[in-house]
Amino acid sequence: MNNQPKRQLDARDSVSRSGARETAPKKDPRAVSLESAMARHGYAADALIEILHHAQKLYGHLDKPMLLKIARRLKLPPSRVLGVATFYHLFRLTPPDRHNATVCMGTACYVAGAAELLEFLEKRCKSAPNGGVKVGCGRCIGSCGLAPLVVYDGETVADVTRRKLEKLLDEAGAK
Repeated sequence: MNNQPKRQLDARDSVSRSGARETAPKKDPRAVSLESAMARHGYAADALIEILHHAQKLYGHLDKPMLLKIARRLKLPPSRVLGVATFYHLFRLTPPDRHNATVCMGTACYVAGAAELLEFLEKRCKSAPNGGVKVGCGRCIGSCGLAPLVVYDGETVADVTRRKLEKLLDEAGAK
């Protein structure tokens, strides 16, 4: 006979028709974190940007079901949530690539050859579409004395040359 004490039922438990206990699957910790972030802000509409940032940090991007969930929880029209998510360029609506390279196109970087670096990156990464590198350009990064600059996977690389970029891509296994 089993001498272990019976466990009390909790909110995740249910009892089937046969009388057997069934435990509901545990919630995704990311969903719990997002819900607590919305609760911390009092489900206020004016906290939308902070909540979108938190959701993207947790999931890596903001897909349509996520935006709809946030809209429902904050009692906002889905069009408003989508409008904010598409207005700010830091929000991603698709999963991120394995690697990201952003070439600074500010005046100092441009004069120092940023356009040629961007062209090189686009050609190399376009020739291998599944290489996993998203190439883009951005406005001045604010480190003009180190021009030209490339932000690669969040790290600023200074005094970039084509050779330096080739080495960086090769080391990262990017095609």
